[in-house]
Amino acid sequence: MASAFRLQCHCILIFLAALKGETRYLEARGAGEDEPFLLLSADLKRELSGRQLYHRALRCIDMLSVEGQFTFTAEQPQLHCAAFFIGDPEELITIDYDFVHIDCQGGDFLKVFDGWILKGEKFPSSLDHPLPTSERYIDFCDSGNIRRSIRSSQNVAMIFFRIHEPGNGFTFTIKKNANLFPCNVISQTPTGRFTMVIPHQHRNCSFSIIYPVVIKISDLILGHLNSLHLKKPSTGCAGVGDFVELLGGTGLDPSKMFPLADLCQSFHGSAQMKIGCDNTVLRMVSSGKHINRVSFEYHQLDQYELENRKENSIEEFCFPSI
Repeated sequence: MASAFRLQCHCILIFLAALKGETRYLEARGAGEDEPFLLLSADLKRELSGRQLYHRALRCIDMLSVEGQFTFTAEQPQLHCAAFFIGDPEELITIDYDFVHIDCQGGDFLKVFDGWILKGEKFPSSLDHPLPTSERYIDFCDSGNIRRSIRSSQNVAMIFFRIHEPGNGFTFTIKKNANLFPCNVISQTPTGRFTMVIPHQHRNCSFSIIYPVVIKISDLILGHLNSLHLKKPSTGCAGVGDFVELLGGTGLDPSKMFPLADLCQSFHGSAQMKIGCDNTVLRMVSSGKHINRVSFEYHQLDQYELENRKENSIEEFCFPSI
């Protein structure tokens, strides 16, 4: 995807991309035409750091990556609205309600979801999140003053809201908190590096990159001792309590993605794979018996690599190549 095209994307494209299965088009603008706020702009983050609390109006379809106070006031009935929040991998999102004036009895609602959900697909998946799906929704109309501050379990969260009466609305403040052991992460950028550590915990953790990428694993410690297995029905790491798998697909939910490769033995060195999917996920499964760790780096496939994807093709839209 050309950078010029990415810069022209607005938040509405989040939903349009989801409907088309093109979830890699995630970089979206987070303000109006008179406020050129780019969702993933490092320059903006540096500019805002050290300043007073950032304020702006919230739109019906929006995405936020910075701390601040945001207000939504309905100018007309707004029945299908959502705002997505994202932080750095080592951050959690806290949503504090400052003011809420909605008509719960009249059909309005304001709900927080712990994670992201697009076209029915969730991140983290139900297999990887510590809470059952029903408990990941926090409805203001049900909890009211009991839950005026809500913290996510990972670096992404979102709200859904519906408001019928013009003039009604709400104000909330977004804060970010440090997460010492990040588990489930959506990357804000198509290039980066990360180390995932699961210290004696029985849990599964997924790192999602919403781009076709080259991913290079440089260090893997699983508690038991160089192998990379391309997925086949009769092979892989089945029965092993601790392993890493690479997944690819066009949706958001790792449990619905195509399994590409397993790593089930520790190694120090390099294992590299090209994955031409809209969404690439590195997922670690941990039994809780060991301290498991994986270090990796990734960068987006360039246009030439996307157009010449002939090695070890699994599907036309999604190919692995070592």
